[in-house]
This record gives sequence, C-alpha cells and structure tokens, in this order.
Amino acid sequence: MVFITGPRQVGKTSLALSIAEGVRQSVYLNYDSFSHRDIIHKAEWLPDTRLLILDELHKMEGWKNFLKGIYDVKPPHQQILVTGSARLEAFRQSGDSLAGRFFRHRLHPFSMAELPDGTDDDLDALMVRGGFPEPFLAESDDDANRWRQQYIDGLIRTDILDFEKIHDFRAIQLTLELLRRRVGSPVSWSSLARDVNCAPNTIKRYVEILESLFIVFRVTPFHRNIGRSLLKEPKIYFFDTGMVKGDEGVRLENLVATGLLKNLNQTEDTKGKRCRLQSLRTKEKKEVDFVMVEDDQPKVIVEVKLSDAGINPSLRYFHKKYGLEAAQVVKNLHNERMVDGIQLRRAANFLREL
Repeated sequence: MVFITGPRQVGKTSLALSIAEGVRQSVYLNYDSFSHRDIIHKAEWLPDTRLLILDELHKMEGWKNFLKGIYDVKPPHQQILVTGSARLEAFRQSGDSLAGRFFRHRLHPFSMAELPDGTDDDLDALMVRGGFPEPFLAESDDDANRWRQQYIDGLIRTDILDFEKIHDFRAIQLTLELLRRRVGSPVSWSSLARDVNCAPNTIKRYVEILESLFIVFRVTPFHRNIGRSLLKEPKIYFFDTGMVKGDEGVRLENLVATGLLKNLNQTEDTKGKRCRLQSLRTKEKKEVDFVMVEDDQPKVIVEVKLSDAGINPSLRYFHKKYGLEAAQVVKNLHNERMVDGIQLRRAANFLREL
C-alpha cells in the first residue's frame, strides 16, 4: 500500500483522484461521505478493482485492523492508496501490525521546483502567499488572506481539538501566534511558557501537536548523538510560509527551509535513506542556518541571505574545516559564482533546482 500524508488542504485528495484517472477499474471512497462509508464498512467494491483509494479512513474506528484485513486478503492485481494527515502519520511513527505492508509519501505545498517557470515573481508569491494550492492560485492577496484566516481557525478549532483534548484552548492559540513571530530564531520552551503563562512541558507538548498536524517543523542543531541535539534549543518553521509574521528575510529563510525539507523527505520516502534537516551551532557562536543530513552524515550546508553577497564567516569556517559542500543562497544577487569553493546562488535558481 501507499500512504499519502501531509497538511490539510495541501492537495492529497486531488493527487489521489488524478492518479485514479490513469487507472482502469479504480474506486475512490471517502470516509466523510455517508454513502461511501457504508461501502467501506461492508468492503463492497468489485473484486476486479485495480486501484482502491481510501480517503480519510483514519476517522473510522478500528481502521488499522480493517486496513490490515483487506490488505491481507486482497487479490494480487489490486493496489491500495490511503490518504490522511495527522493521525495517519502519528500511527505510522508508532508502529503497528501494518509494518511491512506500506510505503509512505509526504505531500508538501508547492515549491519553486514544481512551478512551470520558477521566476522571481513566483518566489515573491511563495514568500507572501505560501505554497498551498488555494492561496497560491487565488486571484488576489485578499482572497489568499481570507483562505488563510479560515484555515488557521479550522486548524485550531477542529484539527487540534480532534487530535488531542486541550483544556486551555487560549494557550495553544497564543503559542501558535507567538511561534509565527519567532521563525528562524532559537526557541526557548521556558521563555514561551512565561509568555503563555503555563509550564514548559505544556509548551513542548503543544509544539509536538502542531508538528503532528503538519503546521510547523523544528530544526535542531546537528549532533551525531540525536538525543543531545534534541536537548538544544530548536528553530521553528512553518509548512505554510504565508503564516510567517516577519520581514522579508525571515520569510525567505522559512521558504528555503520548506524547500530543503521537501527535498530530504522525498529522498527518504523514495530511496529509503534516513534524512534530517538541521542547523549548525557551536559554543563559540558560529552558526549556519541549515545542514542537510543523510544517514547521519552532513552533506550540504546552506546559509540564507536577503541581499548580502559577502560569504558568511561561519559558512566559510565549516566548509573549510569539514570539507562540506556549501551554498550561500541570496535573494537579491546579480551574478552567481563560486567563492573559495562555496556556491553563491540566487535563491530562485537554488530552490528551482531542489
């Protein structure tokens, strides 16, 4: 089976239906539809069905055992595609009797690499509207803003409360708003807890919920001992760059983070390599925004700048000391070039090639 996971309204259903168009004898069933739900409960699709698509199945009680049952007795010609978001991904991480029966593919918002032209105008649009299909393709910024307001309200009032019982609704709402203003900066659980007026462990749990719902992702400092890296202050980024409340430089950094994460997730999902997006930080205050890690080995280090063409000293230090491939990604750059083995790249070009 294939599980397609990702944020709500990122296009999972549209992708599944598009795949179905190319397969004869395909059946699409959505658990949110009462008529479809009855067919699912009774497993009444025809035996010659070649592609069975089950959407929102995780809302069904006992869905894991149900899915295991239909997979174990399915005819050899039948393929199964399952779509879902938070609960499906959380289940995948916990492990269960479905182990060895499925592959996972994470669907991200649009990136520069997916756009037909990938121009500077597209880059600006992604920085303002984010890559979710509806706001990105909206006719105006007002339409995009209206969508986002409803989206955030739906996330908080429906998805979060459905995912876990939250006693202090205001606290998690305030946590989300504060994170929108602290993108790209190391986040202290204690500092956030003081601002929200709750315990640091509560803040940490709220962030874990936001991660599970594909609202935010954290970037921790690289350390070969994963446990030690998790203890250090992470940086928080949003899957939807349009949610970021910050200046142009902060939005650019968030957009680059989403592009790098998407590239690493694709490598992990299609090639089976363990990949992580992390940062580099030393006690001597040497910092680089991102390091792409494959199978616990740092591969590429990336620094993001809005317009500074001078090579970042920390980027130069890590490149020279460890021999890592390095790139400085700059939005406002006239000429791309190599400086002492470090790539100086225009942001639009760099992201288009990921």
